[in-house]
Amino acid sequence: MSQFPVHTAASAPEASKATLEATQKAYGFLPNLFGTMASSPALVEAYASLSKIFGSTSFSPTEQQIVLLATSELNGCTYCMAAHSVVAKMAKVSDGVIEALRANQPLADAKLEALRRLTVSVVESRGWPEEATLQAFYDAGYTPAQYLEVVLGVGLKTLSNYTNHIASTPLDPAFQPAAWTKAS
Repeated sequence: MSQFPVHTAASAPEASKATLEATQKAYGFLPNLFGTMASSPALVEAYASLSKIFGSTSFSPTEQQIVLLATSELNGCTYCMAAHSVVAKMAKVSDGVIEALRANQPLADAKLEALRRLTVSVVESRGWPEEATLQAFYDAGYTPAQYLEVVLGVGLKTLSNYTNHIASTPLDPAFQPAAWTKAS
């Protein structure tokens, strides 16, 4: 038996049930990530709360998905890459942007590329991005507050990426069409 079961709202610890029920209502199903996180009521509540907070940042849906997909790609999270590829498509992110992010390739739009590069630099440097990358982000029209929002998005995805790594979270059928493996 796995040390990390994928809970349902019925099998989860009592303190996780409300979060799982709200998540299931919002998505129309309970993603396995939330079921896995439910073993720790604090983690599943934190992830759900941070997801809502990140969704209310100044970033557009496309910009949000750039931060989330770029972080997940660098961390090699197969679950989050598939899930956010589907979510990005639902948010009307262009196929070209999604495919570039899945391949860790530059984006054609200069402003979006500045966001992707800063996200990559934050993740790779563990929070010490190169000054030139940060300046390019500002030169593209982003603000210091948005730099902090990148940090929020990286933190959010780090929670789910690491959970999926240690738990080997099974990919939900809804995300199967966007299954992903990291290129070597």
